[in-house]
Amino acid sequence: MTRILVVEDDASILLGLEKSLKYQGYDVICARDGESGLQLALGKSSPDLIVLDVMLPKMDGYQFCQRLRENNIDIPIIMLTAKKEEIDKVMGFEFGADDYVTKPFSLLELLARIKAVLRRTKPVETQIGSFVFDDIVVDFDGYTVTKSGKEVELSQREFELLAFLISNNGRVLKRETILDQVWGYDYYGTLRTVDNFITRLRQKLEKDPADPQYILTVRGIGYKFNVLTD
Repeated sequence: MTRILVVEDDASILLGLEKSLKYQGYDVICARDGESGLQLALGKSSPDLIVLDVMLPKMDGYQFCQRLRENNIDIPIIMLTAKKEEIDKVMGFEFGADDYVTKPFSLLELLARIKAVLRRTKPVETQIGSFVFDDIVVDFDGYTVTKSGKEVELSQREFELLAFLISNNGRVLKRETILDQVWGYDYYGTLRTVDNFITRLRQKLEKDPADPQYILTVRGIGYKFNVLTD
């Protein structure tokens, strides 16, 4: 699960971001000052992205960025600030920020920027080489799937969906998360799109699509790819 560190001293903004990001399927950790935020970023928490306010107690956002980069940590950073001057944005980028959002900001814009930055800096990970379960072989290098030695015809999107499920083997995935990660945040389809593609994968891969063994439905939430590995 993608982990986001939010460093923000305004309690109401921090709580709102924490709830919204968790609803989107992210793991969220929080800090209310620059020093404690930097400790989380440099410690074992290992965030995949940092949402960072500029005006913070103990250590401001610029110092935070500078210290993080001095430690050769390349975690992407989106800065939040009430400042609108161009020089402030330039300073943020010079200290190592990847993107910049000015307060008051639209939550939808921030979510879109988070997804865009993650897509640029940490593309969806898939297995390298191949993944084998039962009589099915998924060849990620060759972009092919075989079942009992015969190639299974999958569209590009079906293959990408299967790769995403496999890369999250054992995890429960919200349908919203699947839609965002496989189709992209700027896709305007509905959650039924995910359901329809899951149905197609089951028909092509499961022995009994009506009683699937691998691509499981988690009622009220989404789906889980479930294959035991050694």
